Amino acid sequence: MTDENKSSEAVIRAIAMPADTNPAGDIFGGWLMAQMDLAAGNMAARVARGRTATVAVEAMSFIRPVRVGDEVSLYARLLSTGRTSMRIFVEAWRRDRYADEREQVTHATFTFVALDSAGLPRPLGLNGGSGNSAGTS
Repeated sequence: MTDENKSSEAVIRAIAMPADTNPAGDIFGGWLMAQMDLAAGNMAARVARGRTATVAVEAMSFIRPVRVGDEVSLYARLLSTGRTSMRIFVEAWRRDRYADEREQVTHATFTFVALDSAGLPRPLGLNGGSGNSAGTS
């Protein structure tokens, strides 16, 4: 993890498999994005203490490819909360299965909204729904 994200939490670790490749033989970017959404969603559900939905993903750049057999580790950190929403930063790192060195492959910020049983936005349970709004509602 980067120095600025030492407070990030390890959320998911997965092995990239042949079924997840694109025509070039690298792991499909959509698979990696789905893993990141799962990692952010895991944290969002815990923060909201219930159902959530992804509403936005900010600028995701793919830094380097992930290859079949790589171990992919995902780290998440809560950046801010609003009345019904939260922003979660996720980093993805790869490690060749035969090596110790890790390399960051991408990162992005995900915005989630807490939902009630009807699928409508509801206040977060965190501190009675109050928090650091930081541009989210």
